[in-house]
Amino acid sequence: MRGSSLRRLLLAWLLAAAAGLAQAGEITRIAVIYAGADEPLPSTFARMIASLETQPDIQVIRLELDDRQTQTFAPQLLPIQLPGGPLRLAAAGGAGAIAVIYPDIGEPYRSVFAKIIDGIEDKTRTKVTSYAVGSNFNPQALSGELKKQDIRVVIALGRNGLKAAGSLDKEIGVVASGVVSIPESEGRNAQILSLAPDPALLLSRLKAISPAVRRVFVIYDPQQNGWLIRLARESARHNGIELVAQEASDLRTAVRLYQDVFTTADGRHDALWLPQDNVTVEESTVLPLVLQESWNRSIAVFSSSVAHVKRGALFALFPNNVELGRNLAASALGVASGTSQPRGVQPLREVLTAFNTRTASHLGLYPSPSLRQNFDLLFPEQ
Repeated sequence: MRGSSLRRLLLAWLLAAAAGLAQAGEITRIAVIYAGADEPLPSTFARMIASLETQPDIQVIRLELDDRQTQTFAPQLLPIQLPGGPLRLAAAGGAGAIAVIYPDIGEPYRSVFAKIIDGIEDKTRTKVTSYAVGSNFNPQALSGELKKQDIRVVIALGRNGLKAAGSLDKEIGVVASGVVSIPESEGRNAQILSLAPDPALLLSRLKAISPAVRRVFVIYDPQQNGWLIRLARESARHNGIELVAQEASDLRTAVRLYQDVFTTADGRHDALWLPQDNVTVEESTVLPLVLQESWNRSIAVFSSSVAHVKRGALFALFPNNVELGRNLAASALGVASGTSQPRGVQPLREVLTAFNTRTASHLGLYPSPSLRQNFDLLFPEQ
């Protein structure tokens, strides 16, 4: 199986708080638990983990869930060579420890992890230790290994990472990401940094690209994106946009609602938002229909997927995984220091922009040179 860094002001504040936590010369360690099967896109977790390592005076311990059949955690620990020799999980020490755990999988996902590590090391100015664990890990063994390191906080990536973190002792804090959303009951006791871009950023970028838009349609599964639509309603009011949000819990309903949208939408003032939703934005049936009809009727479509822009959507916001990783590290340090942290799911604010110039021309949209400088990916590829 969802950057940017989640909030720069929060990051600065948490770093200041964390700076007072450790004594001179102490290293704070963070554990991150995740499984490659949870990655929504290749390299997502790798970039996020890399950015965690950008924090000064921390080491990231990645506990990766893979498919190997095993009853114990310790045999799966894969030490990474550090200055002075390899560091193993059970040998680590230090106050306010934070651990990073990740799935042991190959490319292209491993490159994602590498990007996250790059960001982490940029902030920490040191190499980090990484560990892979199997999907059938022993929770007691995992807890024991983390206790030996005095781990206070685990960074969990993906749904399997969250599941693993949920099996740990309650005194170990949890900061999570690599998911778009989770059931509210599962997120009450953890800080979840979603991969779903903040609607405020999406609508703000839409207004910058297409100022004439006055109304936005979105069709969503309430089980997956109800929380996001609640945020979107407030953001739409702030941007002077009417948000027409319609629920669909199955494919047939979604297709019917899209057909209704295309019957009534006015390409001069209306746009269509495609959230990360495997019911209402199903890739094989719904997406081709939406992209073809929006092109025929000259209706702007924006998304949270680079792949959609490549196929014809006007623009998308997608995770800046390095920045997201930095924010995960800052949040974990805040938890380790005892600083009050927000609970539940938070939208992604560390984003990059993909833009389709061919679609823009078709819609009669020609962003200024200054606006184009903010586009990170252009399609068709230049």
